[in-house]
Amino acid sequence: MTTDRHAQTMTYTDADAARHYEKALDHLLFFREEVVAEAGAVLAASPRSAMGHVLQAYLGVLGTEEKDAAEAAGAFAAYRADVPDADLTPRERLHVTAAAHWLDGELHRAADVLADLAVAYPRDALALAVGHQLDFFTGDAVLLRDRVGGALSAWDPDDPHYGLLRGMYAFGLEEAGHYAEAEQAGLDAVGRNPRDVWGIHAVVHSYEMRGRYEDGIRFLDDRADDWASGNYLNVHNWWHYALYVLETGRTDRVLAVYDTAVHHQESSDAAMELLDAAALLWRLYLAGADTGERWPALADAWARRGDGAHYAFNDVHAVMAHVGAGRVADAERLIGDREAWLRATGTGRPDLSNVAMTAEIGLPVCRALVAYGQGRYADAVDLLLPLRRRLHTFGGSHAQRDAVQKTLVEAALRAGRHDLARTLLSERVSLRPRCPYDQDAWARLARLAKEARPDPRT
Repeated sequence: MTTDRHAQTMTYTDADAARHYEKALDHLLFFREEVVAEAGAVLAASPRSAMGHVLQAYLGVLGTEEKDAAEAAGAFAAYRADVPDADLTPRERLHVTAAAHWLDGELHRAADVLADLAVAYPRDALALAVGHQLDFFTGDAVLLRDRVGGALSAWDPDDPHYGLLRGMYAFGLEEAGHYAEAEQAGLDAVGRNPRDVWGIHAVVHSYEMRGRYEDGIRFLDDRADDWASGNYLNVHNWWHYALYVLETGRTDRVLAVYDTAVHHQESSDAAMELLDAAALLWRLYLAGADTGERWPALADAWARRGDGAHYAFNDVHAVMAHVGAGRVADAERLIGDREAWLRATGTGRPDLSNVAMTAEIGLPVCRALVAYGQGRYADAVDLLLPLRRRLHTFGGSHAQRDAVQKTLVEAALRAGRHDLARTLLSERVSLRPRCPYDQDAWARLARLAKEARPDPRT
């Protein structure tokens, strides 16, 4: 038994394992790939380490990969059979409970346990980081902000992890609508740790939500050496870069970023990378841009995964890929599979977070995407309109979910629902008056409305 750098007891963990744990935690906070090797080294040094097994369990679910989660669940169950919870400290027991909930598909319960843990142990960086990601996966913007904000006062600003927490807090501020404050907190975080890719990501989001695409391009260009490679978030930040470029109208440049950084032959085909690829191509699809043979290649990548019902947010992006590739049958097959899963599982396991996510948001959005792809724009509007203020409940960020919001706008325009399109666009323009997409859509609406007006001479 030893302690971590914040004097928190680590059961069945020797000094060597504790050193590897601290290294693993650093890599996790910086989104570095080395976290996997260091987490393994913890258990190699102390096979019964409570926090070592907790860390491995969290790594198994943070990627939203169904197969990784299943493997982690088996390993964690074996650990719990070997080490009784009674042997652990109260803090470790809370971690074990949170990890078990998440491995069992109960994301909201896991988030609640980690919130309680942060109250009692506010300097537990792992609890804050994992809870922060859970808030992102469940779309809880308020807790995304307040989980970290509530713990910051317990930290010494000179602590090496303090700046990284500021980066997390910046993202929470942005998702909760405090864009200027998010920018400042994110810049402070990056000033402390230039390679804090989550802090960089928070600043990028703050620019995105205000339509400051030129500032976003400059910011990312100036810091490319710090974020563009060597971390798990680099594809996602390249995706943000491509969104900025899309606003300039340079479709060729967007596709160049897609081909070199978002999805290509050497891509890992991890779910989080594939959904970025789908979300980018879908925006081009809505704009009527020619994307060549990229859709079929992306749809193939989703199909190779053979995912079951694990995370509805991923399902929506798989359907985007199938629809974009013109493979509506594949999209409908996925929808049918999730409907069958709900019938078999939903009533018996309402505690599964993905049950509500799939039933209330995921499936209606998937059906709307199919309707849009088939030119049934009025049906797409009818499916998406009741969801537009509840989309956050199936996870992701405002920027990610905007692909669905734009689908509603485009469907309303194409369905001739001009009053609705005017309302939707007025909301968008009022929030982001500098956004080129919104201005272009507004001009298209004016032309369509004019064409629809009867000629007074007839």
